[in-house]
Amino acid sequence: MSTALVTGGGRGIGRAICLALAQAGHDVAINYAGNAAAAEETRALCEQAARQFAHTVNDDRGGGARFATFAADVSEAQGVESLFEQVEATLGSVGILVNNAGITRDALLLRMSEEDFDAVLDTNLKGAFLCCKRASRNMVKQRGGRIVNITSVVGIAGNPGQANYAASKAGLIGLTKTLARELGSRNITVNAVAPGFIATDMTDAMPEEARTAVQAGIALRRAGQPEDIAALVAFLAGDAASYITGQVICVDGGMTL
Repeated sequence: MSTALVTGGGRGIGRAICLALAQAGHDVAINYAGNAAAAEETRALCEQAARQFAHTVNDDRGGGARFATFAADVSEAQGVESLFEQVEATLGSVGILVNNAGITRDALLLRMSEEDFDAVLDTNLKGAFLCCKRASRNMVKQRGGRIVNITSVVGIAGNPGQANYAASKAGLIGLTKTLARELGSRNITVNAVAPGFIATDMTDAMPEEARTAVQAGIALRRAGQPEDIAALVAFLAGDAASYITGQVICVDGGMTL
């Protein structure tokens, strides 16, 4: 099993990904930007998931995987370097990287500030670039690794009021495909998962009428769950996906048909 680093792993989709990787038997480094309590809760839930995994495979260690939380701002190069150094010292070299950290600063184009545009691009796209660059250093030496970037259907179809967010997620798709070509000869796969309308704290805060309107445009007529995303990420991080790279897979219930 490998050490997996999940950026933005404290809540929502990031938490579900951490749990899925823990259930698969991996060590998990849980990165967070500010909410230490949420990250610690994720760590505790990973411990439980590891015990379930150990019981399932009759592992008499009682769950030998390790989990730890790490605070870092992935939009800054020094923060990313420090993050990887801490993870490597605690859990070992990162063999699985999941770039999930992301923020929103929504506004229509004419009202969007340059600061809000830059902030979203710095975290969502530049942060993934910095983490990919740092992780690939050891992956190339080890001749193997898995990188999964969490993009969005918004990066494919666009969305009014989210020019910055859509641009960052579209950029992740281009980054994914380019790195898949660059790193493939070293047995490193790079894929992207594009969630659609997923039930999270953010979508729960939407007015009921707005949620209903969005779901009416989804083939399955319902929101997805964070676990729907996490299951695919865990698959792409595993041995069964060793011949899948450079792909963008939508998990959207048919939203972008």
